[in-house]
Amino acid sequence: MASDGARKQFWKRSHAKVPGSLLKSAPKVPTTPVKAKRVSTFQEFESNTSDAWDAGEDDDQLLAMAAESLNTEVVMETAHRVLRDHSQRQGQHPPQEASAPEAELPAAPGADLWLVKSVSESHAACPAEELRKLSWSGIPKQVRPITWKLLSGYLPANADRRPATLQRKQQEYFAFIEHYYDSRNDEAHQDTYRQIHIDIPRMSPEALILQPKVTEIFERILFIWAIRHPASGYVQGINDLVTPFFVVFMCEYLDTEDVESVDMCSVPTEVLRNIEADTYWCMSKLLDGIQDNYTFAQPGIQMKVKMLEELVSRIDEQVHQHLDQHEVRYLQFAFRWMNNLLMREVPLRCTIRLWDTYQSEPEGFSHFHLYVCAAFLMRWRKEILEERDFQELLLFLQNLPTAHWDDQDVSLLLAEAYRLKFAFADAPNHYKK
Repeated sequence: MASDGARKQFWKRSHAKVPGSLLKSAPKVPTTPVKAKRVSTFQEFESNTSDAWDAGEDDDQLLAMAAESLNTEVVMETAHRVLRDHSQRQGQHPPQEASAPEAELPAAPGADLWLVKSVSESHAACPAEELRKLSWSGIPKQVRPITWKLLSGYLPANADRRPATLQRKQQEYFAFIEHYYDSRNDEAHQDTYRQIHIDIPRMSPEALILQPKVTEIFERILFIWAIRHPASGYVQGINDLVTPFFVVFMCEYLDTEDVESVDMCSVPTEVLRNIEADTYWCMSKLLDGIQDNYTFAQPGIQMKVKMLEELVSRIDEQVHQHLDQHEVRYLQFAFRWMNNLLMREVPLRCTIRLWDTYQSEPEGFSHFHLYVCAAFLMRWRKEILEERDFQELLLFLQNLPTAHWDDQDVSLLLAEAYRLKFAFADAPNHYKK
């Protein structure tokens, strides 16, 4: 077995070159896949390939910079508006506004039209900050695929450079397949591949996932990611994070919105290749921000569950004490909330809407997700307090009745989460780190 030093050297990458720099002048995207040129050794291939996103080029930094300047007042007002509308429909008093700043919400009519126009224009850079602000409240289906690619940082803000970027990243991904995928049967990687192969059939929606072509795509994506991220490798839960990207990017090529019922044998091979590569890179970008959730002993999740417990104890001491008195531990229900980003708790359509906001929020999949989980728990306050039995209480928390949730339920959840974040995020000791 190789020594620790040898393994470190094996995975060491050179940052001297930005991958794909020679492809920037490519005039168009080829209609057939370009086979990567073989290098002499596996280590050389690693040293010349990285997950860089055009590092050092100003245009590609626009989205990252915009995350720091998200218009808090506009989003806060949006959250309060959703909560007020819901309270009025329920005949309740609106919630207290936790010292919210006064701000005028831009006129709602036309917002979707602006977003569609912004991301559809092929010869202009999309205004990143405005795109994030509008995406927070949900993205129109017809432009969701390209908007997700922009928000994740996969596509550059400059529209003229997008075709070359897509070409390069798709070539890189299939070069990974060529160099890595045959090793799935090697003794060192057999356990990883076997676990992936077992987990995928358990995913939903089954009608889509169990189609052989889709199963193969998911197996390749997850295996390549695991091999290229040895600090964590493959961990159950990562497999669920492929689905939203795959489904959204399928909609870019299909006339129907019912992706689950599509026969993948009718989809051109080149289209599936593009979707597979785009899904891999965007999922990788998401996991870059939460990889400590999946390293040994999953310390990121352990910490987030503890933070959730501290936060709930401040938000609603009665609920917190009720769970404690009945010996229900947060890890027993919230571990899955963090591990799967609530994907096992809400329908896929709701996950996709949730991710619209997560991708527009700074640290949406890590920091903001904590407040969404707190709001999600508080959503069931009445039912939780009515349960007086440990088994029934835990069973309820592990099987929450969300099968019929829609965008309105998610919008209300996000609005409440943002209100909690505004009220507690800057408060001293609002949770212990």
